[in-house]
Amino acid sequence: MWVSLCLFLCLHSKHLSASPITSSFTSSSGAYDSCHLQEQFRLVGMYRDGDVMIGGLFEVHLITVFPELSFTAKPEQPWCLNHCTIQVCNLIQFNHIYRFLNTMAFAVDEINRNPNLLPSVTLGYRIYDNCVKLGVAFRAAMALISGTEMSYSNLNCSGSPPVLGIVGDPGSTHSIAISSVLGLFRMPMVSYFATCSCLSDRRRYPFFFRTIPSDAFQVRAMMQILKRFDWTWVGLIVSNDDYGLHAAQSFQQDISGFGGCVAFFEILPKDNDLKEIRRIMDVIQHSVSRVIVVISTEAYILPLMDEVLRLNLTRQWIASEAWSMSPLFLTSRLLPVLRGTLGIAIRRGEIDGLKEFLLSLRPDNDPGNGLVRKFWEDMFKCRFAPDVAQTETEGRLCTGHEDLTTADMEYGDVSELRPAYNVYKAVYALAHTLHNLLNCVQLTYILASPLNFTTGFGDQVSFDKNGDALAIYDIVSWTGMPDGTMKARTVGDVDESKPAGHVLSLQDDKITWNFGNNKPSRSVCSEPCSPGTRKATKKGLPVCCFDCLPCADGEITNTTDSIECFKCPEEFWSNPQKIQCVPKEVEFLSYEEALGISLTAASLLGACACAGVLAVFAHHRHTPVVRANNSELSFLILMSLKLCFLCALLFIGQPRLWTCQLRHAVFGISFVLCVSSILVKTMVVVAVFKASRPEGQGAMKWFGAPQQRGTVLILTALQVAICTIWLTTASPVPFKNTQSSKIVFECAVGSMAGFATLLGYIGLLAAVSFLLAFLARNLPDTFNEAKFITFSMLIFCAVWIAFIPAYVSSPGKYADAVEIFAILASSFGLLISIFAPKCYIILLHPERNTKKALMARGSS
Repeated sequence: MWVSLCLFLCLHSKHLSASPITSSFTSSSGAYDSCHLQEQFRLVGMYRDGDVMIGGLFEVHLITVFPELSFTAKPEQPWCLNHCTIQVCNLIQFNHIYRFLNTMAFAVDEINRNPNLLPSVTLGYRIYDNCVKLGVAFRAAMALISGTEMSYSNLNCSGSPPVLGIVGDPGSTHSIAISSVLGLFRMPMVSYFATCSCLSDRRRYPFFFRTIPSDAFQVRAMMQILKRFDWTWVGLIVSNDDYGLHAAQSFQQDISGFGGCVAFFEILPKDNDLKEIRRIMDVIQHSVSRVIVVISTEAYILPLMDEVLRLNLTRQWIASEAWSMSPLFLTSRLLPVLRGTLGIAIRRGEIDGLKEFLLSLRPDNDPGNGLVRKFWEDMFKCRFAPDVAQTETEGRLCTGHEDLTTADMEYGDVSELRPAYNVYKAVYALAHTLHNLLNCVQLTYILASPLNFTTGFGDQVSFDKNGDALAIYDIVSWTGMPDGTMKARTVGDVDESKPAGHVLSLQDDKITWNFGNNKPSRSVCSEPCSPGTRKATKKGLPVCCFDCLPCADGEITNTTDSIECFKCPEEFWSNPQKIQCVPKEVEFLSYEEALGISLTAASLLGACACAGVLAVFAHHRHTPVVRANNSELSFLILMSLKLCFLCALLFIGQPRLWTCQLRHAVFGISFVLCVSSILVKTMVVVAVFKASRPEGQGAMKWFGAPQQRGTVLILTALQVAICTIWLTTASPVPFKNTQSSKIVFECAVGSMAGFATLLGYIGLLAAVSFLLAFLARNLPDTFNEAKFITFSMLIFCAVWIAFIPAYVSSPGKYADAVEIFAILASSFGLLISIFAPKCYIILLHPERNTKKALMARGSS
């Protein structure tokens, strides 16, 4: 922290009171008692004598003339043009730069009048114009180090006082080059405008300091603005120098931190090449980015803005501190295209007495004060030399007594002191450091303590370990005034000393926007993804360019620009908008829905039909039709069919443990009882036919009533055993299936082998019954039921064969509905096929319900 500066000033302060130094330079040819300048540089400046001198480097003239190099003669030195050839350059001469260097002169004068600061030392200054060219700036810095006397003698202390420090240079590139050389002489350099973050490297630039924050903070300040207005697709244009290129590197690194991207990156040409400028304009026009950040010095931007004006291109410009307050652009000419520009501006300050000092300035005949004379000639449009006045100003001569108060009042406007305030602080930083060293303060204390003082405006000036100033900027908005001019108005600030979340402070109502609705423009590559969608980056494009894909079923996102969707908990599902997880709908075959009501009605209808047929058969139990082929089996079939119809009701309603256990068991036993009875009835038909032949007269003894009952009982007992083993080993249980968009209450079969065995056994009995009935369909008998049984078994087998794929492919409650449908369809098929013909005869043709009629039918 200012250790190098203190050491250097300490050494020079001791030299102020030391005895005359006597030494000589020797060589092989002898001793030398003086040094001679090889040549004086062609520089324009202003100075004031003092015990200790402070150097200054300022940009006054924007144009430098370089002589042609013939390589046959010694080239002339470059020189600055006395008058700027650009139409608006006079503004910067009168109102901007001259105020900077005169602020330095005022600060030195104020310090000399202050009895409490350097009371025994008179400060002086030597200020040079760098003409915005490194070559000129370097010559000026060397002149400040070595002095301007043609010869210097070591035998006495004659000559100019030592220059203890330099205020400047404003350019980052200049500062990098000059500070590297000044460091060899341990000469401190305090810049008021060089912001390149690279200059914070104390290892490379140990003698460089500044009163302006570095570009690292300026870029972070820009990030705050971009985040505030959700500008994520931003164009970047920088100057082709260290200031622009280092800032561009920081900008591209930081913008990705909040999800932003650089839409295009362009570097302004050094030579103001119009072809390159127009190429950049073409890139701007074809980009969808509406926000463009320009980090550059004024001279590079002038031709770009001329093209912007020519094309009447409206964009949201964000200006770096190098041009955000420049009068070159705050003109009525550029108002249509630059109104609404947001700029990062140096912190504004106030300096008491500066206005009076500026207006009291007078030229003199000292050639060392050439800058004052040039300023005077530019301000009053006159010339001191009569011959020059005749050719350039129509004979108007400068007297040196013109009244500045009657000239352009912008020169004396001190309401917006920004870079000038930094110049003021830089001079005071050097003065306070020298004062501490000369005021009997222990050197160890000075070296250990950071420089810290307060200006007359009340601003506390301090520096971090890298020699950088406090990180604070103003935010300005370029606003059109009623008189047609344009003004930069402060609308907020960026202060990194504040807590996180409060770094940026903006007064939105004071910001002017250069768009029809007077609202900030949107600048995005892709519109934000709304809740319920996620971002999918487009291949080959930056991350800011993406598609918005809807979340999959069962996934949600309730934030904007989400990069992924999140699965809902097990018992929740995404709503249609995919922004919220809602409880899944509970699904089971209910008695209250249409499907459940229909199946229930069909089941009860079948049970009632069975009861009706049973009642008819019971009432006509002594008739030949009922008694034919064992009426007991017919009653057993009807009872089992009734159970089949009623067991379908166990599949309706929310599954419970007992319903899950009973539904398949009752279904399996009922159908086995029914099919086994039909099988025995078929076997009886075959046995009766064989008994009617001589060779089979003993067949019926094996198919009497006891054998028929025993066969049905044994076949049914096998199914009971299957169900018992199944229920005791792997019983069906209620199960909540949460794999779909609904919670499906169903019965898990427990053991698929048990369920398959149950169905397989029924299928085996049905197949045997179908085969026997099919073989006996044409057997003559008094009332051969084989045909009807064949048809009923055909329906039964077809239904259950179709049931298997339908059941497997049906989701949720529809699987139960398919099983109920199969039960009802097969039961109705058996009931109608077997008993409808008999009921037809019993009820509609009782005359055919006689033994004679049946015998006649059988013989026929």
